[in-house]
Amino acid sequence: MIEGSCCCGAVKFELLAQPSLMGTCHCSRCRKAGASAIVFVKKEDLRWIAGKEEVALYQPAPPYKYGRCFCRICGSSLGEILSQDASFPIAANALDGALEATNSFHEFVGEKPGWYAICDDAKQSEGHPA
Repeated sequence: MIEGSCCCGAVKFELLAQPSLMGTCHCSRCRKAGASAIVFVKKEDLRWIAGKEEVALYQPAPPYKYGRCFCRICGSSLGEILSQDASFPIAANALDGALEATNSFHEFVGEKPGWYAICDDAKQSEGHPA
């Protein structure tokens, strides 16, 4: 089990299983949200402890379609933690415990800023991985 929370502690959750996949998104939206490292979790593995009502959703204008969640008190990025999909990404920075997953991919590398160097051998793609 892995505990997770926001910076102020208002939002608390736990994962009943290790995330299935970890990746890094270099799109401008993820960078602005401060959550480029993401882990994919299964809906049934997420258990809310406190603060679900403190999670706000930013829904972007088209052509973007994925909303980003954050703590409405401290602003901590939480990824897509309110998603109703069977599997969805959450911000790795919101996890308090150790992860077994390591970075498997880099997406939207075409939007990566010049100051960021990719220093691993994970697969790279211009958009979402196939």
